[in-house]
Amino acid sequence: MTETFRLADAAATFLLSQTSLRPQIGLVLGSGLGAFADQLTESIRIPYAQIPSFPRSTAVGHLGQMVIGKAGDTAVAAMQGRVHLYEGYSVGEVAFPTRVLGRMGIQALILTNAAGGINLAYKQGALVVISDHLNLQGQNPLVGPNDERFGPRFPDMTQAYYKPYRGWAREAADKLGQTIHEGVYAGLLGPSYETPAEIRYLRTMGADLVGMSTIPEVIAARQMGIKILAISCVTNMAAGILDQPLDHQEVLATTTRVQADFVALLRAVLPEIAKDIRERARREG
Repeated sequence: MTETFRLADAAATFLLSQTSLRPQIGLVLGSGLGAFADQLTESIRIPYAQIPSFPRSTAVGHLGQMVIGKAGDTAVAAMQGRVHLYEGYSVGEVAFPTRVLGRMGIQALILTNAAGGINLAYKQGALVVISDHLNLQGQNPLVGPNDERFGPRFPDMTQAYYKPYRGWAREAADKLGQTIHEGVYAGLLGPSYETPAEIRYLRTMGADLVGMSTIPEVIAARQMGIKILAISCVTNMAAGILDQPLDHQEVLATTTRVQADFVALLRAVLPEIAKDIRERARREG
């Protein structure tokens, strides 16, 4: 873990050397959801291949670059694409970009993903604020020797998804005239989609959504004290709900269709998160 800290620090130093901006909000833009970063102003784009020790995206729909720029008056660091366990990366490698963002000074992290809908109230294209998760990936990025510079050995996960941020996202959606849900996300290893029996099992466990990402990032971020807002796009109903096969092209087509709503929601909630960060900094010092 000590070596991980050194590498994350070096990657963060490199990224900050490329810009005068000092973002305190990070975003991870999942499958087909990278359009938000294309609209940032005063931006620089750095392919993951150029960032020291940074893992490279191989999944379709993940461009694989860091964009640092401004959304309105708010500086952000936006990852266009992430890496997944199913690509063959270790859980430490999957969590590494989150740790780099933490070393850059990120205080709040907005995670987005494409997910399968388990809750029968959801429709294809629905946006869902994640309220909690089930880690069924069988791995945790904190396993192994702990480096206290990242945070405590046993971080609390009671409020893994920060309640005020969830409320602001719902309020922003209401003002925009969008329908938004809140639910529990189940993270599985992938890359095969789940079977109908597995979906029935997940529903019994209390899952509303299922996907193959996000959870290692949340755990690593919470260890570092970073507050989380996570939003899923329901790109398809999960196996067995509809009598049709699942297809990744459908995932990308759905995210393309809802991109405008997704971008509008992110733009609406960012100023509230930025204000919260400023107020917390004022209270603390």
